[in-house]
Amino acid sequence: MFGKKLEKPKAVGKHTNKAIGDYGEKLAVKYLKKQGYKIVKTNYKIRIGEIDIIAMDGDFLVFVEVKYRSTALYGLPNEAVDKHKREKIKRVALYYLMHTDMLEAYVRFDVVQILGDKIQLFQNAFY
Repeated sequence: MFGKKLEKPKAVGKHTNKAIGDYGEKLAVKYLKKQGYKIVKTNYKIRIGEIDIIAMDGDFLVFVEVKYRSTALYGLPNEAVDKHKREKIKRVALYYLMHTDMLEAYVRFDVVQILGDKIQLFQNAFY
């Protein structure tokens, strides 16, 4: 599946952010698999928001937010996961748990930060 190298989008215009976001999420999926995560779902969307990646890491169901930036000019990517974003992710995660009958699952919230070509995983980034 990841035999060929992922290329960063060069598109300009209204679809640029979506293409860059998709690129970052694909990099994150590849990275998480190498770390032993089992990917359950990507781009889980409901009316109130979305979760980039849902995965299993051992006994934990992990909700992963992916943040990509090409430079740190405007701060580190993980700094964009502010209180408002964390609360939205938690609401979407609760909806997912309720609708998959997994309310008893061990849950964790991770953030994957991609800065240029460097990937960093923050486990238990918030709760």
